[in-house]
Amino acid sequence: MLSTLTRTALRTAYGRGMRRYTSAQGGRVFETKAETFDRDVLDSKVPTIVDFYADWCQPCKMLGPILSKAVERDGRANLAKINVDENLDLARDYQITSLPTVMAFRDGEPVGAFIGMRPPAAIEQFIKETVEKQ
Repeated sequence: MLSTLTRTALRTAYGRGMRRYTSAQGGRVFETKAETFDRDVLDSKVPTIVDFYADWCQPCKMLGPILSKAVERDGRANLAKINVDENLDLARDYQITSLPTVMAFRDGEPVGAFIGMRPPAAIEQFIKETVEKQ
């Protein structure tokens, strides 16, 4: 159990924008943007699945919760969500032409991708392959 002093320090630190997690933890789901993409994805010590989405995209709205649950359940990879309407340069850099596009990164390099809706079993397999690639 955390002491009152520790809880207060944590609340204060997080209130100032410090990250709650270290880059070595998996199972995180978070929003990122062009300015933080290198730190959040390319420099991550944990394989990271990137969901390129848009708020108006209906398949994106269906896929998002499935991806989030699969990543949280597996716990060995993170999920970074990127709104392409707010990060056009990043979408252009990765040649995102259809939504949703999901890319897997490991050690700063793309190692897999798919476009469109997938069933939960296929998503779980995609995460497993990403994490276990050598």
